Amino acid sequence: MRLIGRLLFAGILASIILVATAWAVGALWYQLPVPPSARIVAAFLCGVFGLATIVAIFTRLRNWLLLLFLLCFVLLLTWWSTIKPLEHADWAPEVARQVTGTRNGDVLTLNNVRDFGWHSKTDFTERWVTRTYNLNKLRTADLFLSQWGNPNIAHVILSFGFEDGDYIAWSVEVRRRVGGAFSPVADLFKSDPLVIIASDERDVVGVRSNFRGEDVQIYRLRAPPEAARALLLEYVQDANALSTTPESTTRSRRTARQRSSR
Repeated sequence: MRLIGRLLFAGILASIILVATAWAVGALWYQLPVPPSARIVAAFLCGVFGLATIVAIFTRLRNWLLLLFLLCFVLLLTWWSTIKPLEHADWAPEVARQVTGTRNGDVLTLNNVRDFGWHSKTDFTERWVTRTYNLNKLRTADLFLSQWGNPNIAHVILSFGFEDGDYIAWSVEVRRRVGGAFSPVADLFKSDPLVIIASDERDVVGVRSNFRGEDVQIYRLRAPPEAARALLLEYVQDANALSTTPESTTRSRRTARQRSSR
């Protein structure tokens, strides 16, 4: 019975070390500020060290290697905490600007609203405009879910409608650089920051449904105007904060989950 308990403990410890090693390899690969060849070597050595520590669990060297592994992991976490999201880069045109807003009483003014004219998924006419909205005329909130490939993954867009027929759609997106590709794994390791886009539905929704071939669904939320107004102002607050303090996808995902649970 004691042997079974030891084996179970060793198995759990080995699993923890394996997960920690996998994360450490990814952190070194995506963020270590050295040439690619050096990153490959560092990630490889990290993986070997992690596997050696797992093997050592079943030997007399376990205490020393476990202590060394823990020390190295703490140092890695300390380095990781110093990595800040990019603030300036050669951003892709559609995410080049961060919307900001100012409120004067019931009048909301948004700067850098995206108003692109899309001709294909790669060809567009670039326009950034300033828009003004009367918060007293806010009436509706619509939720768009845009799916592609995996039905369990969807991009969320929230659109606010006003009684004069204006709509402003909000989309939280990864801020890719020119030539960058979508990589959810890389985004887990602070590869790209986030940007909040405010746009016409024709732009931010239309490019997904008409040119990118995504399955877009719309849901009218049962939100009274005062609740929609509070949510809109939260988006403005987050956008203003993001314009001065960039955030990585990991931190903002936690914020999004907290907000969606309200």
